[in-house]
Amino acid sequence: MSTKPALLPLLDSHGISRRDFTKYCTGLTAAMALAPAMAPRVAEALERARRPSVIWLSFQECTGCTESLTRADAPSLEQLILSAVSLDYHHTLQAAAGHGAETARLKAMAENAGQYLVLVDGSVPLGDPGYSTIAGRSNLDILHETVAGAAAVVAIGSCAAFGGLPAAAPNPTGAVSIGSLITDKPVVNLPGCPPIPVVMTAVIAHFLTFGRLPELDSLGRPRAFYGDTIHDRCYRRAFYDKGLFAKSFDDEGARKGWCLFELGCKGPTTYNACATVKWNGGVSFPIQSGHPCLGCSQPDFWDAGSFYRPLSQPWGADGHLAANAVAAGIGIGVAAGMAAIEAKKRAAAERQPVTLADLEVKP
Repeated sequence: MSTKPALLPLLDSHGISRRDFTKYCTGLTAAMALAPAMAPRVAEALERARRPSVIWLSFQECTGCTESLTRADAPSLEQLILSAVSLDYHHTLQAAAGHGAETARLKAMAENAGQYLVLVDGSVPLGDPGYSTIAGRSNLDILHETVAGAAAVVAIGSCAAFGGLPAAAPNPTGAVSIGSLITDKPVVNLPGCPPIPVVMTAVIAHFLTFGRLPELDSLGRPRAFYGDTIHDRCYRRAFYDKGLFAKSFDDEGARKGWCLFELGCKGPTTYNACATVKWNGGVSFPIQSGHPCLGCSQPDFWDAGSFYRPLSQPWGADGHLAANAVAAGIGIGVAAGMAAIEAKKRAAAERQPVTLADLEVKP
């Protein structure tokens, strides 16, 4: 493996003080849902860490995941690339092109065999390889070649994690997720369209600190970020429980910040940290901005029905939810919340992960 400088000297060379580094480690500890007492261990591990080689592959995607990463604030993109990892290959961010770019990828693989990370955004087309090629080679070929010597794989965004928009019906390219193709390496899914920046950087920091990926749920997502629904942590939840719903985007309820359930919010079935971590440095998230959650971090969200219809609820003749449907929705929400609490208590007692089946509300 090639010798790369340790993290702390690089932080010093870029003007990052010890105080700032400590604050950064404390923030990462909280983001990863670790006990506060773990902050010194995170700092110690990062101080000793050698920058792992990262190879980022982009397949059928829109570059939105990279755009999200470049807006990361904890750490910043500069800290991530110059201090935390050695980003040896990335189509959008690398200076090299053509043969030089491919040579850099192969060199990183050879020098860091068994220890480099592969980050992938975009799905892989199993139809005509011409749908998406790199240097004249199919995505499938390059994926298998690159992953062969990797320590782990991170599927960035819903396209890589679940197939995403390219796999939406009728799926003309035969798009599939990364996890369906890689079965001999650890794979962590970070869904979202795009995923939250701190989620991406925290997973890398966790790998740097502990030499392994964080605890995952049944869909391969980090439980620290995808362990609760957006509905569970939403500041509008109190209005949901009271049956106060906005009927349109510009009515009195919308202006008062009432629940957006009737406008199609998918928060009750969407697992993500949007309501707590938020976006743009913790400024806001879609629901806070007045738009219902689209459920973009869930499998097949694009084919799950209208973004603007309530979850599995009948509509009245006037185009709004019938009163009994609203009451049923409230009952389902309360029951689901109680079921989730009990399931988490059982899991904590037995030290077992909570599954989706545990959270199912029985009729």
